[in-house]
Amino acid sequence: MTTYSDFQSAIDHAYNRMKASTPHHRGKWQGVDVSRKPEAITNELHHYVMQVPMSLTDLNYYRETIKPNLPWADDHFAERVGGHPLNPGVEWRNWPWGVSADRSRIDPVTVGDPTQERIFDHTYAMRYWPKHAGQYPRGIIPSNVDHTPVHRGIYYDYGDLGDVVEELRRDPTTRQAILPVFFPEDTGYRLGRRKPCSLFYHFMRVNSSLDISYQLRSCDMAHHFRDDIYLTVRLLLWVLDELKKTERSWGQILPGTFCMMIANLHMFRNDYIQLTRGAT
Repeated sequence: MTTYSDFQSAIDHAYNRMKASTPHHRGKWQGVDVSRKPEAITNELHHYVMQVPMSLTDLNYYRETIKPNLPWADDHFAERVGGHPLNPGVEWRNWPWGVSADRSRIDPVTVGDPTQERIFDHTYAMRYWPKHAGQYPRGIIPSNVDHTPVHRGIYYDYGDLGDVVEELRRDPTTRQAILPVFFPEDTGYRLGRRKPCSLFYHFMRVNSSLDISYQLRSCDMAHHFRDDIYLTVRLLLWVLDELKKTERSWGQILPGTFCMMIANLHMFRNDYIQLTRGAT
């Protein structure tokens, strides 16, 4: 595993590796048959790992070195950490490829209700705040509702991003602070349905810094790679800020190592052609 001096070096290396990658045709994309579409051929890197030391808290530095889609990435991050399990939310429309995302929406759970907007199989807001996901229109929890979790696992109630922060507050040296995005309901064959690309985030304090490990099963390099990196950096900074609000011992803790592990980093054919012609 290579440790890079900064995010720009890590991203440049990934693009250079992709240029030398080999093509694959997997037959399905997001559960949809694309076997007869040559443009669905992907160039792929397998089990790709990048590790970058952070330490800085200056968002402008990360905006300049990672180059995410702005202002969308900042607006979408606010939606993710806003505390409500939104579906569909608002910011998906403002994503540069929002028209493509719209094709992935499905009929709402409340069949026949004309006031319900079409939804997604999942959203990051739902997976960050799953306790009441699917219980209220568009995922917004009324202020007067009983906040007892309505989702229960095998033995315990669902946790959420707030619980991860609380775990780190109560036990700063824990190795168990994990925020899952891929849930048991995502397991198994689902014809025509999407599954989360992200698997989990793992937070771990090492001496005077807080590290984050981000595991993905799949990542589209042209459309998601830079944004995924930036949104994870923002999540680490957000968790640190939340801890510093209530716990003095976290006051001097800095962002630490960023580690991203992608089982399948890929580029579709037309994007790969643009990359090899010099456009990234």
